[in-house]
Amino acid sequence: MSRRSLLRALGAGAAGTTLAGCGVPAAFVEPGDRAGHDSSATDHTLHFANWPLYIDTDDDNESKRPTLDAFSKRTGISVTYTEEINDNDEFFGKISPALMNHQQTGRDLIVISDWMAARFVRLGWVQEMDRAKQPNVAKYLDPQLRSPAFDEGRRHSVPWQSGITGIAYNRKRLGREIRSTGDLWADDLRGRVTLLSGLDESFALLMQGNGVDITRWTSDDFHEICEQTERRVRSKHIRRFTGNDYIKDLATGDVLACQAYSGDVIQLQADNPDIEFVVPEEGAELWAESLMIPNLARHKRNAERLIDHYYDPEVAAELATWVNYVCPVPAARDVLASSKDEETAALAEDPLIFPDDTMRQRLAIARDITSEERMDFAKKWNSIVGL
Repeated sequence: MSRRSLLRALGAGAAGTTLAGCGVPAAFVEPGDRAGHDSSATDHTLHFANWPLYIDTDDDNESKRPTLDAFSKRTGISVTYTEEINDNDEFFGKISPALMNHQQTGRDLIVISDWMAARFVRLGWVQEMDRAKQPNVAKYLDPQLRSPAFDEGRRHSVPWQSGITGIAYNRKRLGREIRSTGDLWADDLRGRVTLLSGLDESFALLMQGNGVDITRWTSDDFHEICEQTERRVRSKHIRRFTGNDYIKDLATGDVLACQAYSGDVIQLQADNPDIEFVVPEEGAELWAESLMIPNLARHKRNAERLIDHYYDPEVAAELATWVNYVCPVPAARDVLASSKDEETAALAEDPLIFPDDTMRQRLAIARDITSEERMDFAKKWNSIVGL
């Protein structure tokens, strides 16, 4: 299951859309009703909900998480860590009844994809963080991730990990380079290309291939990529639409090129160095999955302390060696570079973990799909994908 989850059939997605729009005004929570009694001073606990396989574990005991254990040892705060988020929409459905009814979720800290985080911010379901109590976040957060359109100044969210949606391909099997999104549509790739099926995961890269500035794309831009994609489906140029199963297709050679996530490709390259990841000349999408504190969380201050712990460059570097996504703490690069372990030190030079200046110039954070747009856009895209 992808951490950058699929937008499933309209069922789950539409439920969230209705709440996020004007259909259920009561779902919105006013700023004065978001904070609950914070028991952090006397109750040194914290409930942290995250995705599977998204934190470092001990080599000899997978139930131990070194960076999390270090936080508990330093602060005395006991963390209940659950890997319960398998899909953004599924998790939305799990906790939305409590949030819309002004009830506690039982969680102090959650990690969701930024397109879903945008929905939470619009609904007023998450609390603003106190940056004065998060000096590491204030100092070390990647400037390129500091102010997404959905959460100006990152007041309600802090990236847990980041990543790039670009193109992966098998250079040896294909026999040539891929440099742009347009290269996917060459005749020698007919029937050997896959795209991501999720609306939020797929649209930005396709727009960038058309030269669109994804920070301010329009409805016309969206419908243009839909028309182009429909034609490529009819001509059988696109083999199929996938979730994370593109990894298997690429590894087996069933496809030669595909839309892909940077973190997945790093893991693929460990087994097959012929697999390459490309940030196209026209650009690629930079995204994040972010930490947020739900309304009425009972341990807000503890949650803020944990977030700041992970923005210590030493801690961020340790986490980066495990998850292999774009590290949201650029200062962690120097920590890894100074390692005496050659493999660890080499990660500091990997542009898929620490993008260089040249790559960064081609990365952009897409504006999110608004609540007014989502219903129609999801119907259109899902009809093409077959969801």
